[in-house]
Amino acid sequence: MTATGTTAPPTLSTSRRIAGVGLATASGVAVAVQSRINGELGVRLADGIAAAVVSFGLGLLVLLVLVPATPGGRRGLATLRTALRAGSLRPWQCLGGVCGAFLVATQGLTIGTLGVAVFTVAVVAGQSGSSLLVDRAGVGPLGRQPVTPARLTGAVLTVLAVLLAVGDRLGDPGALALAVLPLLAGVGIAWQQAVNGRVRGAAGSALTATLVNFAVGTLALLVTFAVDLAVRGRPAGAFPSEPWLYLGGPIGIAFIALAAAIVRFTGVLLLGLATIAGQVVGAVLLDLVLPTAASHPGPATLAGAALTMVAVLVAALGSRR
Repeated sequence: MTATGTTAPPTLSTSRRIAGVGLATASGVAVAVQSRINGELGVRLADGIAAAVVSFGLGLLVLLVLVPATPGGRRGLATLRTALRAGSLRPWQCLGGVCGAFLVATQGLTIGTLGVAVFTVAVVAGQSGSSLLVDRAGVGPLGRQPVTPARLTGAVLTVLAVLLAVGDRLGDPGALALAVLPLLAGVGIAWQQAVNGRVRGAAGSALTATLVNFAVGTLALLVTFAVDLAVRGRPAGAFPSEPWLYLGGPIGIAFIALAAAIVRFTGVLLLGLATIAGQVVGAVLLDLVLPTAASHPGPATLAGAALTMVAVLVAALGSRR
């Protein structure tokens, strides 16, 4: 306890922080793969919202089987109910899945036009700036984190990276307007990671926190899809036969569970920046090795990706100090 009677933020070992950053980077690469999968599924179905429902819905089905089947999952559900009744966890802190649903929906809606690299760099800008505010407000499980000059510099550099990445599309207003959606999705990711960390802490189970995230996200997507059906009718595309196009949900489970588990070791900003590093590397490699009609990363996109990595390094070193 501090002199004012509040609980002091925990002191974390360097080894745990480094391990958390490594896991977050690996999960970022997985998110880049998920983006490509959900983007392709959205193109095949000709409906990004439908693709998001499929991705989130399959993930929820896996968790509905997995969580009750494990002792830790069952304990987590019971502990979570107790925390909600006692007021130590607020209901609004369980709504992180809405932001995850929006991210997955933007994957299906925009990647077919933007490509994975530009999509990822736009997400990065929103996530970096939002992480600063979320850490400063103390939304995450580590409580309030200071906005240091290094962290602020890292966030500003990521915004410049987005401007570089979309520089060759300045003459295409449609593509620039689409880039706003992943930018807003990135803003939501930081808040999602913070509140999911709170749910994980209250439940004592990353799997339980992931189940809450997917349940809330699936419900939000089903409501959105119902409106979409009423306005536009059924999706024009057909369900593809390739099994790999249905792996977006399981990949999302791994990402959400890892983030909920390690945010208490890294803080929201450092978790987000390490995830970003993995996303940028994975996205650029995917667009270079497995290009699509929309993904032809030129010098501007590659320069934006490189600047993003510099921003991550600057902010991470600042967090370490």
